[in-house]
Amino acid sequence: MSFEEIQITVTNDYEKLVELFIKNDLEFSVNDEVPTDLIKLWKAQKIIENKDQCNSYIAFLIGGCVLAKRQGEYIIDGIAVEPEYRKSKLGKSLLEKAIDEVKKLGGKQLFLVARAPEFFRKQGFVTVERNDAPNFFECLTCPQYGKDCFPEVMKLEIK
Repeated sequence: MSFEEIQITVTNDYEKLVELFIKNDLEFSVNDEVPTDLIKLWKAQKIIENKDQCNSYIAFLIGGCVLAKRQGEYIIDGIAVEPEYRKSKLGKSLLEKAIDEVKKLGGKQLFLVARAPEFFRKQGFVTVERNDAPNFFECLTCPQYGKDCFPEVMKLEIK
């Protein structure tokens, strides 16, 4: 009998999450300084039994989410799930972790820049003007912006 499980846990390994974000076409650079205050980071891993060693397991990073604060507002500084797990509600679970954390911290709204706005609309986010959000819309300098990437600034009112 083989063992397989997906776990979401808190992590401090920002660089690993940035690698995941870059791999999944989010605009990140490992060399960029973090322009935000990181609040909490989550990683989603697929855990499988290592058949080569008894009672040993291997973990594969399959998703991640970064909650941060910029200009006094909570933001999702990155969220991604590997393509083969995108229909498994893993992205929703990661997002719910961030929303719950904002609630615990007394936050009233959560912002993000969405490359997949329909996913976030289903979670209650609405599109807002860039001027109505903290200054974290760095897409304007990206060579993909307006060509094959049409992100939206979105906000969720926390209740």
